[in-house]
Amino acid sequence: MTNRPALQAPLHPGLAGGPVYLDYNATTPVDPRVAEAMAAHLTDLFGNPSSNHPYGEQPRAALEHARGQVAALIGAHPREVVFTASGSEADLLALRGAVIASGRPRPHVVTQATEHPAVLQTCRALERLHGARVTVLPVDGDGLVGPAALAAALDEDTVLVSVMAANNETGALQPIHDLAALAHQHGALLHCDAAQAVGKIALDVEALGVDLLTMAGHKMYAPKGAAALYVRDGVTLEPVVYGGGQERGLRAGTENVALAVALGTAADLAARDLADGGPARLAALRDDLHQRLADGLPGRVHLNGPVECRLPNTLNVGIDGVLGHELLAAAPEIAASTGSACHSGTHTPSPVLTAMGLDTARALATVRLSLGRWSTPADIETAATALIKAAAA
Repeated sequence: MTNRPALQAPLHPGLAGGPVYLDYNATTPVDPRVAEAMAAHLTDLFGNPSSNHPYGEQPRAALEHARGQVAALIGAHPREVVFTASGSEADLLALRGAVIASGRPRPHVVTQATEHPAVLQTCRALERLHGARVTVLPVDGDGLVGPAALAAALDEDTVLVSVMAANNETGALQPIHDLAALAHQHGALLHCDAAQAVGKIALDVEALGVDLLTMAGHKMYAPKGAAALYVRDGVTLEPVVYGGGQERGLRAGTENVALAVALGTAADLAARDLADGGPARLAALRDDLHQRLADGLPGRVHLNGPVECRLPNTLNVGIDGVLGHELLAAAPEIAASTGSACHSGTHTPSPVLTAMGLDTARALATVRLSLGRWSTPADIETAATALIKAAAA
C-alpha cells in the first residue's frame, strides 16, 4: 500500500459517470478496501464468534482486531469500544443508559439546540418515559455553545451532558474539552456525538475528557449499519439490548462480524489519511470552492457557521436571491444538500440555522457542500461553475 492510500485512491466506481458528489456529510461511499476486508465474513468466515470451535476462532479474532482498530483511531482501549448498528443506537445507549443507571428519581440532562435529532428526540423520550428533566442550551451565531451557558445550567441532579463534536450542517466544532471539564466538576458524564467528526479531524478521548463518544461507519467510508460507542472504563450504563451478554453486556445479540471488520478497516484507513494530510487537502478544496463562488457571485455568498472552528470538508453558505432547493435542482451537475427540509412539498428552514439566528430567507437560501476522499480540484471547478450559472439565471 502506498503512503497516500486515501488521497490518491482511484475514482470510486459508484461515482463514475454521475454528478459531482458533494454530500459526504450525509453518507460516504463505501471504500473498496473496506468492502474487500468484510467480504470473507459474509461467506467463508461465517462462524459465531462466541462458538468454541474452529469456525468461531477466526470471526472472534477478527472482531477483536476490529475493536482495536476503532479504539486506536480515538485513543481508547479496545475494551472501551462497543459495536452498535447505527450512530442513533449508540446515542440511545449513551443517553438512556446513563439516565437509567444513575438511579436518580428526576435525572437532569443537558444538551444544546443544534444537536442531531438522535440526541434531541432521545432526550424528549427520556422526559416522557423516565421522568428526566432536560435543558437545551442555546448557541451563538456560529452555532457554538458557550461554556458559561453550560456552567449556569448544571446542578446537583445533572447526570449527563450531551454535546456533538461537529455539526452535520455547518461543520462547527464545539469546545468539547472545556464542556467536559465543567460537567465533571458537577459529577456529570459528558457524551459526545462525534459521528461527523471521527475520521475527518484527529480526536482523542483522553485529551477531550469525554466519557461516551458516538461514531458512525457510513460517515467514514464503511457501510450503513456499522457504528460504535466509546464507553470509558468505570462508566455504568443500562443495556440497550438484553440477552446473551455480548458487547460488555450492553448490547446483546450475535455480533455482526462483517460490519465490525468494515468499521475497523475504515478506522485504520482514516488514521492513515489523517496522518497523511487529508484534512488539509480537503480544507484547501473547500476554500477554493468558497472563493470561486464568492468571486462568481460577488456580494451574494454568505458563510454560515464559524470561519476557523469547523470541519475541513464542510462549506455551508447562503446565496442571496435563490432558494437552496431550487438552486440545486437547476445544477444537476452536482449532488448536495440544502438548508431546508421538505414536508409535503413545503420547504421549512433548518432548525440548526434558525437556532443560530438566521432568518427564514437566509436559511432557505442555504446549501451545504461537503467534500470527501474522492473530491478533486476538477470537481470543485465543475461545482462552482454549475452553481454560479444556476444562481445567475
